[in-house]
Amino acid sequence: MPSRIQHLAAAMAGAYLAFAPLAAPAQALPPSPGEVTYADVADLADSAGLVVHAQVLKMARVEDARAPGLTPGHARFYIEARTKALLTGKAALGESIRYLVDLPLDAKGKAPKLRKQDVLLFARAVPGRPGELQLVRPTAQQAWTGAGEARLRSILQGLVAPEAPAKVTGVRELLYVPGNLAGQGETQIFLKTADGSAASITVRHEPGQPPAWGVSFSELVADAGRPPQRDTLEWYRLACFLPKTPPAEANVSGSYAEQQQALADYRGVLGQLGPCDRTLR
Repeated sequence: MPSRIQHLAAAMAGAYLAFAPLAAPAQALPPSPGEVTYADVADLADSAGLVVHAQVLKMARVEDARAPGLTPGHARFYIEARTKALLTGKAALGESIRYLVDLPLDAKGKAPKLRKQDVLLFARAVPGRPGELQLVRPTAQQAWTGAGEARLRSILQGLVAPEAPAKVTGVRELLYVPGNLAGQGETQIFLKTADGSAASITVRHEPGQPPAWGVSFSELVADAGRPPQRDTLEWYRLACFLPKTPPAEANVSGSYAEQQQALADYRGVLGQLGPCDRTLR
């Protein structure tokens, strides 16, 4: 006879289909928490209405027929977990939460054993279903570690800070202006943001010195010489979302040589930011 948790898994799987357009089914915990990058965590934190530290109590497999869109070699599971902490979010969560997650199967067709494991969940509340969560993307269940939670809390605090850097969506304008001395000049890179707020990069050239640059997420001119440190929100907004090449029409510098200098400065900024490494999909 099917157990209570199997009945709940079947019922929740049916309900899941109604909400499936909101997010893809969640995939497994990554093989090594150390491989998850700053950008991975920032992506998840920035897209989740709720971030929860939970402990898995029970899990039951959902019939494959009720689990459309499964990745080959995976199965969908109904999870009952205990809330240990709500790291961010306004929804009222009780001690017990429920959600669906896809997990990889081993060579014998068995799933990893998550019972009593702590996890971090990046999710949204399911309307009209108290205690039910929907993970925001296929990798939105992550293994909990103390170091991982500390990094996550720092990101979450930065995202809600009054001076939080806006989401960069592109380049609005690129302008190089030469100075009065040979080798002197300045490039201003004005950025597009999701909320329409000001953001700009300043690259300054002085004779006999390497270019210096900085970023400002306000109306103030950036402090050239103080670029954002890697694995900070300022770095993430730039390294992970600036286009590899700015639109040609955005380069409003006067002469051809000035346009080329502006483009070279833009490429120099990208080079110093370095790659936006991601390991999660």
